[in-house]
Amino acid sequence: MIFGPRIELKTPDQIAAMRRAGLVTHAVLEAARAAAVPGATTAEVDAAAEAVIVESGAKSNFKGYQGFPAVVCISVNEEIVHGIPGDRVLKSGDLVSIDGGAIVDGFHGDSAFTMVVGGEEAGSSADLALSRAAEEAMWVGIAAFATGSKVSDIGDAIDDHCSEKAPDLGLVEEFTGHGIGTAMHMAPDVLNYRSGSHGPKIKPGMCLAIEPMLTAGSSETVTLADDWTVVTADGSRASHWEHSVARHDGGVWVLTAEDGGVAGLAPFGITPVPPRGA
Repeated sequence: MIFGPRIELKTPDQIAAMRRAGLVTHAVLEAARAAAVPGATTAEVDAAAEAVIVESGAKSNFKGYQGFPAVVCISVNEEIVHGIPGDRVLKSGDLVSIDGGAIVDGFHGDSAFTMVVGGEEAGSSADLALSRAAEEAMWVGIAAFATGSKVSDIGDAIDDHCSEKAPDLGLVEEFTGHGIGTAMHMAPDVLNYRSGSHGPKIKPGMCLAIEPMLTAGSSETVTLADDWTVVTADGSRASHWEHSVARHDGGVWVLTAEDGGVAGLAPFGITPVPPRGA
């Protein structure tokens, strides 16, 4: 009999520690959001994010990970994920996905969002619709984690939602969500699409990073020569949203959302519940 990698199940106290990492992660991304203005370089955005990590006494789980040189990934326009900050100057109307995390007390947080540089008024209707669709897909996946019995229920729900609500958008399959805890990437893989596999059962103590990525065109991807930056094969724009989420005996808690996921899960009739100590 073949067994897969062991899935790390957290105690309530460990989930509380992950919540602390999640809140630092949230602050890191908010600093990056505030710094991502027209005329700023992506390196300056990364520096603003790193300052929060330093001030909080946390550690970066991105910088140095397999050689990655920054504390956040900044992916602009046709870049889907893993964009390396540098001397690129942001322009009004750019569609930017920022992915970051932090380590607190040995536990990891991981989250991502998409924004329009210069505010929504600077964005095209197509870009705004793309970002909204990716964010909605993320919350659909989180709701499935809250109510489902198998990890595969998450990908099934995201795929079904996108097929119905955003059939003209591309759902990226090459990159998936993942377990998270004492390492940033852990078992199980969290697919964003139907695979026909039931996958592991959802159990109390399971913590997952749920992160769909959508494109305005083809879902095919290309990795650039830097071996990190992933772009759309057809040059269409992309959006990436992610939250780290805990399932526990009392319900579900979105670790990297400031409100624990209250607003995002309200449309599904789900009320997030913090675990003891969070």
